[in-house]
Amino acid sequence: MTYQEKEISKNQLGKAIQVLDLDEGIRIENKSNMIFVNKSAKRYCINTSTKDKDEFSYCNGAVEVLDFLKDKMDKDCKIFSY
Repeated sequence: MTYQEKEISKNQLGKAIQVLDLDEGIRIENKSNMIFVNKSAKRYCINTSTKDKDEFSYCNGAVEVLDFLKDKMDKDCKIFSY
């Protein structure tokens, strides 16, 4: 299996989160931090990473993840699915 990464738009983010598989992830590159979204068998894990620290948050569904990310994403952020 080869590792493939593709840039997605904010409009595609909701669908990408809904269909996220256990071995896939989403990376959001903001100016001041990076956000990683992964999914385990039971819940989503959101890692907000800055130079000094990592903060982990957990959500039970895709709608909850989108609500969490709404205020954390820069207007001009880049989003990648991997």
